Amino acid sequence: MTYAIKSLSGLADVGLIRRTDVLPLVPVAARYAVAVTDTIAELVDHDDPFDPIARQFVPSEAELVGTPDERADPIGDDVHSTVPGVVHRHRDRVLFKLVHACPVYCRFCFRREMVGPEGETALSPQAFEAALAYIECHPEIWEVILTGGDPFILNARRAGEVSARLAAIPHVKVIRWHTRVPVVDPAHITDDFVAALLVPGATTIVALHANHPRELTARARGACARLIDAGIPMLGQSVLLRGVNDKVETLEALMRAFVEARIKPYYLHHADLAPGTSHFRVPIEEGLELMRELRARVSGVCVPQYVVDIPGGYAKVPLASGDVEKTGAGYRLRDHEGGWHQYPPEA
Repeated sequence: MTYAIKSLSGLADVGLIRRTDVLPLVPVAARYAVAVTDTIAELVDHDDPFDPIARQFVPSEAELVGTPDERADPIGDDVHSTVPGVVHRHRDRVLFKLVHACPVYCRFCFRREMVGPEGETALSPQAFEAALAYIECHPEIWEVILTGGDPFILNARRAGEVSARLAAIPHVKVIRWHTRVPVVDPAHITDDFVAALLVPGATTIVALHANHPRELTARARGACARLIDAGIPMLGQSVLLRGVNDKVETLEALMRAFVEARIKPYYLHHADLAPGTSHFRVPIEEGLELMRELRARVSGVCVPQYVVDIPGGYAKVPLASGDVEKTGAGYRLRDHEGGWHQYPPEA
């Protein structure tokens, strides 16, 4: 059974940090949640001081270094939060943030100021009903994207209840779950859990977040196979991260691993301007060059769309498109409504 290490002393006990690192990391752990499952801890190469798995999950003093362009809500969820738990940024779909906890806490998370034991709580029963009422009153909503936090931390009974309530809304045709659980806690993906996701009246899709090919272990692939064999399509999404997957060979291996597991690569996200994450961000021009190299090496089914979220709530823009212009100060990005925005934004 999977368990999570949630303290600095616990990380030191399993060798993920040195004992001498505990005190300097106290301010990091006080500000940002820490959790590493035993599944992830087992993947770390303790002989590699730059291990890409550890870099994603083990806290670092670099997280205390901020830059002027960073912001607590880097993609502008709050601007489009119509009722608690719902973000209605696009006409035909909403984000539904059911929970604000995760089985692991990524050190680059764009919602790091909102998730974890010290962040916002999960939706109350009243807020849950208000969110469903909002979705029901907006017939243009075709897709509901369940996020958070990680909604796959729900048990099978609760996941089934949520799925059934959403599918009962006539205009909701697609229910998409965004998760890391098949990678970080594959045992959670039981037959009962999979069955709970399948409801008449709506199509279920699962989007898996993984950033390095070593995350797609035999157990992770087995968890994904249980979902896919039940008829649930899966998408893969990743974040371009310095020191994790910023080499074309690593991206190639990751995208091939997705496809071999019957998961379609969907998005490669440019890292958002979340507080204390500058050490993860790769320059856009470097990301574009990596994508050019990737396209030259792999089949089209292995190529994700490289995107960035425009700060302020203006949605994603594909970076290899006419919606991006190089400027002396960075880039101009055109949103889905035709407006242009400076990136990074002026401090």
